[in-house]
Amino acid sequence: MRTDEPKPKPMRVVVLGGGTAGWMTAAGLAKLLPGLANVHLIESEDIGIVGVGEATLPHIRGFVERLGIDEAAFMKATHATYKLGIDFRDFGSIGTSYIHPFGSFGEEVNGVAFHHYWLELQRQGMAGAIGEYSLAVQAAQANRFTPPAQDTSLASSYGYAYQFDATLFGPFMRDFGMANGVDRTEGRVTEVQRDSETGDVSALIMESGERIEGDLFVDCSGFRSLLLGDALDEEWEDWTHWLPCDRAAAMPCSHTSDEIAPYTTATAMPAGWRWRIPLQHRIGNGYVFASSFISEDEACNTIAKVAEGTQLADPRVLRFRPGRRKKSWSHNVIGVGLASGFLEPLESTSIYLAQMAITYLIELFPSGRQIDPRDRDEFNRLVDMEYDRVRDFLILHYNATTRDDSEFWNHVRTMELPDSLAGKMELWRDAGRIEKYSDGLFYDASWIAVYLGQGVLPQHHDPRAALPKPEQVAGALTQLQKAIGEIVVGMPGHTDYLNQQAARMADPL
Repeated sequence: MRTDEPKPKPMRVVVLGGGTAGWMTAAGLAKLLPGLANVHLIESEDIGIVGVGEATLPHIRGFVERLGIDEAAFMKATHATYKLGIDFRDFGSIGTSYIHPFGSFGEEVNGVAFHHYWLELQRQGMAGAIGEYSLAVQAAQANRFTPPAQDTSLASSYGYAYQFDATLFGPFMRDFGMANGVDRTEGRVTEVQRDSETGDVSALIMESGERIEGDLFVDCSGFRSLLLGDALDEEWEDWTHWLPCDRAAAMPCSHTSDEIAPYTTATAMPAGWRWRIPLQHRIGNGYVFASSFISEDEACNTIAKVAEGTQLADPRVLRFRPGRRKKSWSHNVIGVGLASGFLEPLESTSIYLAQMAITYLIELFPSGRQIDPRDRDEFNRLVDMEYDRVRDFLILHYNATTRDDSEFWNHVRTMELPDSLAGKMELWRDAGRIEKYSDGLFYDASWIAVYLGQGVLPQHHDPRAALPKPEQVAGALTQLQKAIGEIVVGMPGHTDYLNQQAARMADPL
């Protein structure tokens, strides 16, 4: 083995844009690619960030742990709470509700998924609601929380995410990133210089006249997409015809109770839906709506009327286009976050999609300063797959409904679906089966939660679920309910757990 070969020079990575996506990218690259990447981030304090209060998916925990960030310190800095799932109200029909949990429903028995046994008993009137067999659902409804057990027991059958203040998360990641060697430049970019032969971006010219060169540029400039969109003119694939919501009226309110719910609430509205995200210091509220069905003023007035608590600020309207770039990596520019795509916050996927892109970039990071086109193509394939699968899952929430009380719901209920989603729904309606895939977001339990929660029952299910005696299966389900109840009763209240954690931070000894 030769040891005299010179090491490749670190790749000069320039991240354009701060906020959540920018500082997650910069911190991740600096921490996880030491010696391989010199990271320089450009941001302007004059340009605000979109964040209004953020709900996340359990994957964010892996990112926090991988970077070696202390969870308690992170939660204190961002006023975070824990999240066991999302409570969907009035989506299937008015007056109905269900929780999409970060956890499973029962267990597979003899190669047959739990929901098939549940469907068989439900047909015979011998089963409760599907959520009664999920530890995450029951804990959420009881406002209780404790981290899952680190074993294979029932107490380990759920996960959790965070609900935090996005305006605090970016600065927290900035401090972490700079402590790990990220250089930062404050100011606005006035010119993007490109190589005349390759078309690659070669440097960014600042308003101050400073010229910042790089080998790889990461566009985290939000919806403006100064590099991928403006400079490289990468085409945007518009999905408004499937996801018509293109606005959000966001408004913070005070708490109305000492109890902080360990879940996000999404309530269907005549022209979209509204969120409720409980943080430690306030409640985040917002109305995600389709501007073709309701005006911005009406949406702002609506959220101001229906939100609980004292209004802490006027509603702020955010405008967006659902869709993604046809190429998230073009030349030597990679889009992360809103510069790459956006699929509205119905399932809290925004930070996940940024985190996913960062993970794929680290896995496919160029060796030396040369970009392999095969790595670029693979990155684009993986990102496209992620966006497409999230898109289908979001559309399902709108299409799987019996609501006919407004033009909006009549539209989404009857619209033509992507072939990929139509195939998934046909498979479920015919046989109660979930399409299997090993990559991408949202697996069986997620699809089952939405299908059954919104009243989409299959015509058939696995015939093997009818082989055991119904009384025997019903008895097993009753025992599962009892075991879940005992675990939930033993959990502290969510607010109590947060207070205990805060006390440990104040007095670590």
